[in-house]
Amino acid sequence: MLDDADLKYLRRCVALAREALDGGNAPFGSLLVSAGRIVAEARNAEGGGDPTRHPELELAQWAITELDPADRATATVYTSGEHCPMCSAAHAWAGLGRIVYASSAAQLVQWATEFGGASAPVRPLAINEVAPNIPTDGPAPEFTAEIRALHQQHRTRPS
Repeated sequence: MLDDADLKYLRRCVALAREALDGGNAPFGSLLVSAGRIVAEARNAEGGGDPTRHPELELAQWAITELDPADRATATVYTSGEHCPMCSAAHAWAGLGRIVYASSAAQLVQWATEFGGASAPVRPLAINEVAPNIPTDGPAPEFTAEIRALHQQHRTRPS
């Protein structure tokens, strides 16, 4: 169940996703929240040629170097889109806590199909299919139309 704080953090993720899109990347943005405050945020940066530059992976890597294991375990990652398998695995290996996402992997697959885009190079698995012990919440219907529009803009813009 998402509360007002969750929705506030997800709003920031959607804003970061828009910034990523404006920078020429796929629209994904994420936050890491620890002890009730944002400690790190990231935007998708795969448009520069490295397809692994996902914000969720960046946050997991940051957390490993900047937070002790106890703080990582209680931290929450908020993200505009459900983690891909790579990011789900990184999240689990980093020992991070809860994940809250605005749009699901299933929604992203559906939208990509609708917009005629190429499919991802890996199977779009739900987070808990990769990392079964991570508590997750999402999607958040409050953001569906906005996130869908961002992905449509990304998929249909001229190269």
